[in-house]
Amino acid sequence: MPHSSERQRGTATGASGGGPHVAVFGHRRDGHARALIRRLETAGARASFVALPACLFSTRHPKGLSVPGFGPELPAGAFVRGIAAGSFEAVTRRLGVLHALRELGVPVWNDARAIERCVDKSMTSFLIGRAGIPTPDSWTIEGRAEALRIVRRETLRGPLVLKPLFGSQGRGLRLIRMAGELPEAEAVSGVYYLQRFMGRDGPEHSDIRALVSRGRVVAAMRRRAIHWITNVKQGGRPEAIALDGELASLALRAAAAVGADFAGVDILVGEDARPYVLEVNSMPAWSGLQSVAGSDIAAEIATDFLAALREGFGARIAG
Repeated sequence: MPHSSERQRGTATGASGGGPHVAVFGHRRDGHARALIRRLETAGARASFVALPACLFSTRHPKGLSVPGFGPELPAGAFVRGIAAGSFEAVTRRLGVLHALRELGVPVWNDARAIERCVDKSMTSFLIGRAGIPTPDSWTIEGRAEALRIVRRETLRGPLVLKPLFGSQGRGLRLIRMAGELPEAEAVSGVYYLQRFMGRDGPEHSDIRALVSRGRVVAAMRRRAIHWITNVKQGGRPEAIALDGELASLALRAAAAVGADFAGVDILVGEDARPYVLEVNSMPAWSGLQSVAGSDIAAEIATDFLAALREGFGARIAG
């Protein structure tokens, strides 16, 4: 972290000396990234879209890290909209950029630790369960033989959902009712993440997505579908809802458990009428939610991000 107040002030206000110059990281400049950049600039910041693969680690650089568009300086803050898929080495290096920014004193939403915790569903389940938050029973194991033993034992009580350890938007989910439905190890990269299916029987299925930002629920929706996979990208129909105190509290506690400043929290009310947190997304899209929300979600997020930036910068100067 920079040691002089003047150096910290220069980083926080950006190269122009006006509003803070921040980075919006993503693998493509999608509608969400464009909307966020517009709202950040409306709020007085300078915002530059940056592809993580273009960042450079260099011991010759004054900071040890070069971020395109920021010259010899660093962003005042960084918002991570997305991380492109790639080889293990490439993704590790991209996360390393986010780790390095944090080490250099740059606020990152969400930082690499939170992203890693949410991308790995087994770690998300571990942290949520450890925090005492209701969540479906889950098992993560390498190797089909042990996964089969779990399936044979647990499907006696009802179906399990097999999810890709790394995945989003409802892609790759399978309902496992018997051992014969468990795929070969190659189909799941050798890792089986199994979660108790908590959905209700009936002609319609639903769950809840709550968007959390800076310790508050910005907006929430119920997703309805004729299929048990309710993601909007998979055909789920969104409808706006106001979360009651219990559901809002669950969403906030789940985001806090994984260390996320901003997150999409999925909650399902089971057949036992109890709510369960299914997972937490640290880089959520919000187009489906925006279609039913009563507020401008990108503006809400931009406002929260810049407020956190101001508070964090003030704390660093005071220290």
